[in-house]
Amino acid sequence: MKEILSQIKGLAAGDLVCVEWCDASIGKSLSNGVSGIDVPVKSWGIYVGVLGQKRKHLILAQNCFRYSDGLYDIDYTAVPVPWTTKATAVAKRRVGAEEAKHLLNSFLVNEKMTEGKPGLGRCLRQRRMRNH
Repeated sequence: MKEILSQIKGLAAGDLVCVEWCDASIGKSLSNGVSGIDVPVKSWGIYVGVLGQKRKHLILAQNCFRYSDGLYDIDYTAVPVPWTTKATAVAKRRVGAEEAKHLLNSFLVNEKMTEGKPGLGRCLRQRRMRNH
């Protein structure tokens, strides 16, 4: 765990990173002898930071939507730090410091807008449409 924390400390907001981790799994005890407990995953994205009060998560921006000057929306992956096995910077400063700050702010905007207003968070979240 100390090695992982050291790797994470070496990352900077805006770095393109690859995070290797083990996801949770659902399995059957009578499967064909293959254990489904450790499901290795590799996630790539722009490192935004480590967030979380009870459980720390690495936040990786996957898709970034820029609506206007300084207003972004992002698709992200949140990887629990204890589940992380390796964190590597693929390209340092792939996104500039200012843009990385905007990405972090867009992630936190719902929390800031709804502070002290119970129930309002449900109204402000963007809805995703599925066409199947």
